[in-house]
Amino acid sequence: MQSDILGAYALGIRNMLCLSGDHQKFGNHPESKNVYDIDSMQLIAMVKKMRDEETFLNGEKLDVAPKMFIGAAANPFADPFEFRVHRLAKKIEAGADFIQTQCIYNMDKFREFMKQAVDMGLTEKCYILAGVTPMKNVGMAKYMAKSVPGMDVPESLIKRLQGAGKGNAAEEGIKFALEQIEEFKQMKGVAGVHLMAIEWEHKVPEIAERAGMLPRPKV
Repeated sequence: MQSDILGAYALGIRNMLCLSGDHQKFGNHPESKNVYDIDSMQLIAMVKKMRDEETFLNGEKLDVAPKMFIGAAANPFADPFEFRVHRLAKKIEAGADFIQTQCIYNMDKFREFMKQAVDMGLTEKCYILAGVTPMKNVGMAKYMAKSVPGMDVPESLIKRLQGAGKGNAAEEGIKFALEQIEEFKQMKGVAGVHLMAIEWEHKVPEIAERAGMLPRPKV
């Protein structure tokens, strides 16, 4: 993993998102064994050590340290909710410079999560990017609500998509995403958005333009 980091840096990559990843049983080699060398938090710390201390984990000096901007993920909606902000704090303490959140649909819960993060001073130590994933249809909303671990899709959003009528749910999903982005622009502690149009990537430019994020302002 350390050699992969050095290779990525040599190829010009300067931002790195540190994740645990999905369990291998969801991949095409479900019989493969788990590896417990490090977890996501230790991965963050490893990249920080390589960058700041300019050494491998074993203390051996690096010729060229990978000056990575270190990212991590956060899920404000997993149980127990009260623990989520403290887990975020641990990732920031380990060395995370930016955070990408899970897809956000329960705005009430996310507002509370961000309030806690601000009150703890975490938003002054890293950049938090709010995860925005537009719903394509009612089926997607129901699937994410029932079958995707750690996802919190309120029944009110499902009813809103249903109420849009057949053929209009996609546009209603985009409208909800645009409403979220507008609120995130004003929400204390939110540094930006991570726009994830799952299997709908061609919609990203349109959504960004309608949200007023494109074209980017000239510096």
